[in-house]
Amino acid sequence: MKYCVLIFFISLLSVGCLNKKTEKQVSPIAKKPKESFVFNTLFKNGENGYACYRIPAVVTTINGTVLAFSEARKAGCSDTGDIDLVMKKSTDNGVTWSALKIIWDDKANVCGNPAPVVDAETGTIHLLATWNNGKDHENQIINGTSIESRLVYHLVSTNNGETWSNPKNITESTKKENWTWYATGPVHGIQLKKGAHKGRLVIPCDHIEKGTKKYYSHAIYSDDHGETWQLGKSTPNHQVNECTVAELTNGDLLLNMRNYDRNTAKTRQIAISKDGGHTWINQTFDTELPEPRCQGALLSVTKGENNRLLFTNPADSLARINMTLSISDDDGLSWDKKISIYESHSAYSDLTELKNGNILVLFEAGINNAYEGIHYKIIDKKLIFN
Repeated sequence: MKYCVLIFFISLLSVGCLNKKTEKQVSPIAKKPKESFVFNTLFKNGENGYACYRIPAVVTTINGTVLAFSEARKAGCSDTGDIDLVMKKSTDNGVTWSALKIIWDDKANVCGNPAPVVDAETGTIHLLATWNNGKDHENQIINGTSIESRLVYHLVSTNNGETWSNPKNITESTKKENWTWYATGPVHGIQLKKGAHKGRLVIPCDHIEKGTKKYYSHAIYSDDHGETWQLGKSTPNHQVNECTVAELTNGDLLLNMRNYDRNTAKTRQIAISKDGGHTWINQTFDTELPEPRCQGALLSVTKGENNRLLFTNPADSLARINMTLSISDDDGLSWDKKISIYESHSAYSDLTELKNGNILVLFEAGINNAYEGIHYKIIDKKLIFN
């Protein structure tokens, strides 16, 4: 009888352990931020005549000016409707910011997916973006039943974001005819510093082939300082889309992608390019970077002989919570250091290295949901390299 009772209690303990293990696999309800938590809000919903700000991107120009971009949505947080591209700038490493500047307003249509890149050789800032008819919804564009297709545009500033050129349609050279949905970034692009393609401007993108509903990532690039843009090859495998790219120590490119293959792993997918972003190989899962199926941002920084790869995303496998800065000192083979940016509701992000070496993280977040505004947090460079 004693043995039966003992076995019974052991079984109860076993069930309890199993339940605890199961609970760890389920995302907790997003924590309410502490009362002392204060957002550094850059784009606040309801300001300047816009109901919602989404889709952040950020770069630092060669003179140290920080340019922060966002989609400004007139009616609400929907991905369709009247959406403009806007910007704010800082000339003191993110301490103070300018008033809102409208970069592209095409009446009631969608101007979005900002993907800026700085040409360090010329000082020019290139802003790649996409356009679609404001009456078209994403599923209509994907299915090919939309009024108009998704188009790719290029804007330029030669004075650190003070003024911008008129948007130039570059769809013909950057998108195939049988592609429906298309997105630039949304995240900063890069300029290659090494190898045969040194100086190349690279923008991470994604698309869907008509009639397949299969998502692929790819890159577009320029070898003539943004005068013309070329289309690279798609990733070997599908079910990936919004992506971010960084140059590794050996000159290879690492593409880090939003993952739709949720049955295999609830983590990011990655791929490598050995030809400057034209083709991609070795596509696999990065099991150290969990994600709830959301955009993320990658950045490579150097201090002396030390290289660090930085990555931001909502680091949870099921919910858009827990905005985290992950740090790798071995080109992404491992991510041993994590810095919490915001524990609660959070979504899209981007990051840039400031002139003083600190890192600015630009991210969507809020108290009750992830889309209450776009905020920033500055991380001391000592935390990155120590």
